[in-house]
Amino acid sequence: MGNINVVHLVVFSLGVLLPCLCQGDSDDATTAVYVVTLRHAPVSHYYGELRREVNGFKDDAAPTPGRTQFHKPKGYDNTTKTDKRYGSYISRVHDSLLKKVLKGEKYLKLYSYHYLINGFAVLVTQQQAEKLSRSGEVSNVVLDFSVRTATTHTPQFLGLPQGAWFQDGGFETAGEGVVIGFIDTGIDPTHPSFGDNNSEHPYPVPPHFSGICEVTRDFPSGSCNRKLVGARHFAASAITRGIFNSTQDYASPFDGDGHGTHTASVAAGNHGIPVIVAGHHFGNASGMAPRSHIAVYKALYKSFGGFAADVVAAIDQAAQDGVDIISLSITPNRRPPGVATFFNPIDMALLSAVKAGIFVVQAAGNTGPSPTSMFSFSPWIYTVGAASHDRVYSNSIFLGNNVTIPGAGLAPGTDESKLYKLIHAHHALSNDTTVADDMYVGECQDASKFNKDLIKGNLLMCSYSIRFVLGLSTIKRASETARNLSAAGVVFYMDPFVIGYQLSPVPMKMPSIIIASTNDSKVLMQYYNSSLEIDAVSKKIVKFGAVAGICGGLKANYSSVAPKVMYYSARGPDPEDSLPHQADILKPNLLAPGNLIWAAWSSAGTDSVEFLGENFALMSGTSMAAPHVAGLAALIRQKFPNFSPAAIGSALSTTASLYDKSGGPIMAQRSYASPELNQSPATPFDMGSGFVNASGALNPGLIFDSGYDDYMSFLCGINGSAPVVLNYTGQNCGLYNSTVYGPDLNLPSITISKLNQSRTVLRTVRNIAQNESYSVGWTAPSGVSVKVSPTHFCIANGERQVLSVLLNATLNSSVPSFGRIGLFGNQGHVVNIPLSVMVTISSNTTTS
Repeated sequence: MGNINVVHLVVFSLGVLLPCLCQGDSDDATTAVYVVTLRHAPVSHYYGELRREVNGFKDDAAPTPGRTQFHKPKGYDNTTKTDKRYGSYISRVHDSLLKKVLKGEKYLKLYSYHYLINGFAVLVTQQQAEKLSRSGEVSNVVLDFSVRTATTHTPQFLGLPQGAWFQDGGFETAGEGVVIGFIDTGIDPTHPSFGDNNSEHPYPVPPHFSGICEVTRDFPSGSCNRKLVGARHFAASAITRGIFNSTQDYASPFDGDGHGTHTASVAAGNHGIPVIVAGHHFGNASGMAPRSHIAVYKALYKSFGGFAADVVAAIDQAAQDGVDIISLSITPNRRPPGVATFFNPIDMALLSAVKAGIFVVQAAGNTGPSPTSMFSFSPWIYTVGAASHDRVYSNSIFLGNNVTIPGAGLAPGTDESKLYKLIHAHHALSNDTTVADDMYVGECQDASKFNKDLIKGNLLMCSYSIRFVLGLSTIKRASETARNLSAAGVVFYMDPFVIGYQLSPVPMKMPSIIIASTNDSKVLMQYYNSSLEIDAVSKKIVKFGAVAGICGGLKANYSSVAPKVMYYSARGPDPEDSLPHQADILKPNLLAPGNLIWAAWSSAGTDSVEFLGENFALMSGTSMAAPHVAGLAALIRQKFPNFSPAAIGSALSTTASLYDKSGGPIMAQRSYASPELNQSPATPFDMGSGFVNASGALNPGLIFDSGYDDYMSFLCGINGSAPVVLNYTGQNCGLYNSTVYGPDLNLPSITISKLNQSRTVLRTVRNIAQNESYSVGWTAPSGVSVKVSPTHFCIANGERQVLSVLLNATLNSSVPSFGRIGLFGNQGHVVNIPLSVMVTISSNTTTS
């Protein structure tokens, strides 16, 4: 999918050496990693909320040679908000339990979780896992699973300079004091996007954060600062599988992939950093919250991806360190089995994070555009889909027959005053090279195969085959070939076997173009072949008659048809289970820019070979969309420090835009092949509440709030869930209202999977602005009548208002239909509430 980032995730984190394998009598049965949860509540539940306290504890002991060291960022004296000795005590309790239950058998404990989850990850056999599950102290045992990872201009596109930044005092203070934690592939600390000395306004020390900075050869002392305030890595689960390569994957927070550096800079990269790639300047970059602080928890790796056990350890540590926001550009590789998708170790750890006051943002996944392709499930997680923005890069080639063919490529053009001969690679081979000897020679990967005298000063035509898609051949090597042969430029035509491939712009130093369409490539080849003069006897080419000029693709163009939902962005409805039945929860929650995003790149980043060695990369995916929202959430947290995670999500959702720049409805691409030709107006299952409105989110007027107890009631309302809830949380559903279902959660949306005749849904709003009068309007979904009461209300600052929404099915239908409720305030606030109904059963027999 072009530059869409899909990284397979395997979880484990190690900042210290693994504990010794416990020896004893045991067979050699196959082992696996299991995540074990105990019945006793974790620290965050015991204290009720995340404690932002500062201890005087400081470890000044000299580091042991050969082991990972831990340094505090410059300016930090505190270490943890909760006494480290409590964490050590919990770890000893876990060790004691393992020894007691497994009695001398072999096992390997990978992690002790104590802040969000009271439990541990352990390498054991299936029989040993069953023994643990029978212990009275153990509530849940789950097999570890794999997961995957799913801006020079976007601040302007989102109106930040004159909007959200302006409201908060400009980019010099935007997001200051807020810490964003990234669970990703790490970070390149040398990148200027993460320095703390590029401003006359010094970075403050966030007093509530207590994280540390690992020190290794790859991540030396001084890597962290007042901007990058913490960095750790987690890889134990991968190490137990024997797939961790410390040289390639870096046993440190250093980013050997590029993805984590990119996402961190999208959210919180410094303002005004020049983007120079392949010697070309593409503007200046900035994160959404350029003064926010960054904490990195590396749990993803280039060579294998990641595992849940490591991710849970990273989340647990991030919460204990005191991050305000967690940004997750990861999703599971499959839907979790069991009574509901919500019950999996990652989502349940994130539920505890939300209880601790942390706003959690997750990428929807790059599994679109099919319905129910969503891989971010839970209502306490804010799920973000990917949209285009208005900046596009286009290139073209002008042929000697006056035909212009569009293409791609971030490359300069040829001299506008002249046209150049086109020479196909197959027709410029050296005397000792034939196509029979090298069937891939047309991909131009080796200059020694060609006749330099024939190519010099002309345009070399190369085949773009499936091998480029697979990374076996590269644009960079073909460009080097052309440069070594003194070609005037390179023209890549698409191999006819590469069907429907969506090509992203690639940086190239010399005049170049990639013709992305197979049909347009045929047009080029027909012109080329018809212009050849071939000797009738020898069958040799005596004249190359085709000429062309490359227009160049360095200059950005701006389109009014933006944003639109990208074809790869995962879609709702939200699957409740693996069958899947639909959940009464709207997913995604929101759209944000995710396509063709310039952001920082690791100096050793290998995720995209075309950006290898560059400081910035142009990437696409929901991985890029999620950190946009994480950064904007930091602006909200800065302005409203007492907002709950749900209130932050409400502010983002209710103010979202439903229209593109031209004033038309936001469109959604419906197919992978030819997405521009297959699109229709987006529904809430494509875009959630709409496209993020950065300025509006800082002035929402009314908010919908909910909290941990509401989510627990929702989980207890799922049929057959009581034992699972007890296993994961240690709490009895008898303590909660188990008649709360998805539509009853106080969300800024209403989603009903099955409307049987009629249903009344209540919503409560709270006014965080000045006194205001609101009128209520709505558009009903097809086959449904809607009545909202009251239709007018006045609400003072801090007051609450209950809205009653009565939905009646007027037709039988199994086709999802959509509507909307709008609350219109006389002070200018507009609150948007999407309605989605999937199945309707009316009291009459009319069928739709």
